[in-house]
Amino acid sequence: MTLQGLDPKAAASLRRWHDMVARKDMSDLAAIVHPQAVFRSPMAHKPYPSRDAVLLLLGTVMQVFEDFTYHRQAASADGMSVVLEFSARVGDKSLKGVDLIAFDADGMIVDFEVMIRPMSGLQALGAEMGARLAAVLPQFKG
Repeated sequence: MTLQGLDPKAAASLRRWHDMVARKDMSDLAAIVHPQAVFRSPMAHKPYPSRDAVLLLLGTVMQVFEDFTYHRQAASADGMSVVLEFSARVGDKSLKGVDLIAFDADGMIVDFEVMIRPMSGLQALGAEMGARLAAVLPQFKG
């Protein structure tokens, strides 16, 4: 999937991201996430800093989501960020959301923010993520 206007290095990382999502295999994710990357959860007020947090959260959410599909994408004017619209299910709750991904000059993900609606879908996601990660997430709080 190509995106006009996106920086070439960012576009290469985005292609890798889409490939990982399509395969439901996040094992190569560390290769495109900056060590000081930040994950901004729709459930938490403070971001989760570090590559390890990003890998843990994205790897887990890709296991939780069912029928995950990207629909639209748009690049920022500077070519260093992308917005990806998606839909998914968590159990019997459907949701829609956007991934806001910022890249650095090397094409590494430096910021990954997720927004989700409706509240019932967000609550289902939060409950499932909490059940899977409650014991380890506090160590990543910024």
